[in-house]
Amino acid sequence: MATTYAELRHSTYLDFDSYRSGADPLGGGAPVSSFTLNVALILARANDPASLLSADWASRQQQLAQLEASGKLWSTYGADPNAYKNVHDDLAGLGIQTVDQVSPVNGYISSPESRTIWVQLDQGTFTNLFGPTASLLEGTDPSGGSIRYWEGSLSLPADWLTSQGVVGLWFDTNAFRSVLLDPGNGVVAPMVQQWQSPGNAAEKGQSDLYPQVIADTYYDFPVAGPLRDPSTGLAVPTAAIGFVEPGVGTSLPGDDKGTGFQAAIDIYRQGAGISTSAVVIDVAPGLQSYPTVAPPAFNPAGERSLDVGVVTATNPESPLILFAGSGTKAGAQSNAFTAYQSSFWDTVNDPKVVTSSFRFATQSAPESPFLIASRELFVDAALRNISVMNANGDGGSGDQYGNGLTNVGVNRASPYALMVGGTSISTVGAAMTDPTLATITNAALAGDPATLWQLIAGGLTTLPTTANLDTMLIETVWNRYYLDGTTMGVPGAREQTGFLHNNTGAGGVDSTQPVPAYQGAFGLVPTTSDPHALVGRGTPDVSANAGGNMLYIVPTADMAGTSNDDGTSAAAPLWASLVSQINAVFHDQELPPLGYMNDLLYQAATIAPASFNDIQIGSNTSSFTLGGPITSDGTAITPTGYGYSAGPGYDLTTGLGTPNGLFLARALTAIAHEQTSYDSVPDVVASSASAGLTAATAETLLVQTTSVSAATVSLFVGGSSDSFTSLAAQPYAWTSLLAQQTLQDGFDAALVRLFDGAAQGALGQAVAASGNQLAALIDGAATLTPQVSFSNPFGFLDFVSTGADSSVRLARPVAVAETVGGHDEQTAVVRIRQNGTDSLALELYRVDDFNGSIDGLQPGNAGYAAAAEARAYVTTTGGTTIAGPGYGNYAEVMIAGVDAGDLVAMKLTDLTQGTVHWAFAQANESVGGHPVGHLWNYGFNTWGWEDTSGGGDRDYNDLVVGLDFTSTFGHAWLV
Repeated sequence: MATTYAELRHSTYLDFDSYRSGADPLGGGAPVSSFTLNVALILARANDPASLLSADWASRQQQLAQLEASGKLWSTYGADPNAYKNVHDDLAGLGIQTVDQVSPVNGYISSPESRTIWVQLDQGTFTNLFGPTASLLEGTDPSGGSIRYWEGSLSLPADWLTSQGVVGLWFDTNAFRSVLLDPGNGVVAPMVQQWQSPGNAAEKGQSDLYPQVIADTYYDFPVAGPLRDPSTGLAVPTAAIGFVEPGVGTSLPGDDKGTGFQAAIDIYRQGAGISTSAVVIDVAPGLQSYPTVAPPAFNPAGERSLDVGVVTATNPESPLILFAGSGTKAGAQSNAFTAYQSSFWDTVNDPKVVTSSFRFATQSAPESPFLIASRELFVDAALRNISVMNANGDGGSGDQYGNGLTNVGVNRASPYALMVGGTSISTVGAAMTDPTLATITNAALAGDPATLWQLIAGGLTTLPTTANLDTMLIETVWNRYYLDGTTMGVPGAREQTGFLHNNTGAGGVDSTQPVPAYQGAFGLVPTTSDPHALVGRGTPDVSANAGGNMLYIVPTADMAGTSNDDGTSAAAPLWASLVSQINAVFHDQELPPLGYMNDLLYQAATIAPASFNDIQIGSNTSSFTLGGPITSDGTAITPTGYGYSAGPGYDLTTGLGTPNGLFLARALTAIAHEQTSYDSVPDVVASSASAGLTAATAETLLVQTTSVSAATVSLFVGGSSDSFTSLAAQPYAWTSLLAQQTLQDGFDAALVRLFDGAAQGALGQAVAASGNQLAALIDGAATLTPQVSFSNPFGFLDFVSTGADSSVRLARPVAVAETVGGHDEQTAVVRIRQNGTDSLALELYRVDDFNGSIDGLQPGNAGYAAAAEARAYVTTTGGTTIAGPGYGNYAEVMIAGVDAGDLVAMKLTDLTQGTVHWAFAQANESVGGHPVGHLWNYGFNTWGWEDTSGGGDRDYNDLVVGLDFTSTFGHAWLV
């Protein structure tokens, strides 16, 4: 019986890789007389994993572990085995062989678990699969170049689309190209001459470094020094990292088997100061080959060498697993899709971190079978509990796609992959040679507070001077675009610096999918900056150094020496190294690996903003159409001027920012333990559609206001309300970011003292009964709580004005001791930074509830002080008092005997003034009949004290205190 075909929706050639191109469908081509094309048929899942993947991290981990243990993970979320068999059997009737039948030894993944059947087509069987009118044609594109394509939509056997659930397609070829109008119809946007963004123009060679030096010196990776060095016997056993290296694998010139790769990577390691050999695993069953390309053509071997160089220098204990993908056997063409699939389904080596600097077709249309195939690929990785790092790309806001609009590589912008953007680190020495940074550099060296304030947010930890040229001054967007007259390119430079070359971190909005839940919970509505103003998934998520004024010393493409290289292709493996290090800490703290964890990063940025350096300077604008007055990379273009700029908080150039590695590791472990072991601890508020936000338990709350100008705040607690005027926060009033940053031993005391005495808005206190409604108005207007789901479990929430220039924070003045795994008798770390001149002393004690009561005594009651003293925690050096370290200084003290779920409160004694201040205002002095609060919440288990009676200068940074209940566990690598 003849096969009945049905049209596969959204399967035109333009749907494959020309979304929003503006081009007309191709036509007039001639049939290709002879070809071999391997195609993946992707089946639907037996069940939708959306519910599992939308749960919080700990719930996902628990469900995945249960499914793995029962052997039901892939019978649940793989293809229906009967449907898979039926399609497999039908292929024989169509005269189509699977690739496994063509060659049983190949580089493809075909299985019911992966929902994939790879088949091989030629000029005779193309129509057998895609319908009698389908034909592979060869013609010319609008630029006059030769191109292969098909006309109209593809079809498939009708019952495959109904009863068997074939939903996706992929082609193992790099021959299909996007179609763009040439010339386009863009309107010329003005461009400045020379450098298009600051911070990338230093004299070459100023600060090119081995990757581990960048990781340790500028990003404070937790596994550093002796913990990294294999010769110390203390090295942290970081696990294997997988590399997507399509086609090239470990091959070298004249050595496609890669037999010399081991010796070559070991020589590089020796140059980086690593005495041991690397563990190298080559996964290339379909063979691999060293590419023969001439500069400036792209050489994938260079990407390979950059990837492995960054990781092996940063994590010398991590085995390196290189995935060549489909390879060269059985008609394979090593499309990157196949290497991704190989890495995700390697159950033998089982990498839990995979990094990729490679892309496959980047502009598939929404709902197309091609986009479905690529999106579901990353769902497989999430279900396999793999953390995926994708280089966000190096083509700026246009992504080297000349449609005149902003673009991102939609096929890889999965919400289940961490998209990594690019920055440029400038040391003091490099900045002094960079003309684009002259104003900032001079101001910083002169001690200008406004400049230093911005630089501190971006990661500056040392007061800059010309005496220490190697310290970091500034981190900006990586952007090497340069315009000389009407030509893009640095005069006399070897590298190209135009919109069609890898020069700038990509970033923008993938409008083919909705905003991921974690970006929505962070308060984001990513929107394209082009006239269409489309909403979708924002990229990147995070960033790291990608070049500009600091390059990475890595192996050359042929592994015969070293070179200085750059790109988000360096930033992604650097993040993979960090995630692998944090996985080692998780294992040491009895936690599973991170796996898909994007939501944890956005939560860390909410509660612990010092986990990231907030990059605020630079842009990635590069939108263009073909044809026009500017010559870029030898091609005529028209710049259209749509792009994105860095700014405070999340942005579409650098995402959340670059990592403050040790701080991030501490935040992630705390979040993981809170989700895993402390479901019974009440959040600050409960939420419902009918009642809104209500107090989850009886609690006393700090009421903190921040605004750029004086504001009237109305706070509603249950049936009562209180209105008060909040003065504007003074310039340089401390933020949660700064307060947390100062709780690092390397943070310069001179910077701390420089920003002293700036008053906050207003501080009050509210007492709520369980179930009381909580709401706030600012200047009579309703407020939003955009990040409440992230901050709520950690003791605070923010009511924010619609303009985001004012906020009211409600915060508990006590910490919950959420120890590792609910263990008792733990040691906690108390980190303190003093910014007051008096002699201070801190004491921590255990209370019975969130109102601070002790055996029925309330704060301020007679006998409360004695009860608190009896409940005081003892330091590991003896005594209950922790002395302040002195003006501007830092100290770290341990307290012992902390049990899981303890409620920890504090009191501050000003020994100079002879006064005592409590976290609960009712126990303090009164002014005008109102008790005075002395404690300000700065986010994740962090508070700042005002040490002067009567309110003092209200800067609430005289003693900043951070409590850490997890880092001393196990090997205490995070202490």
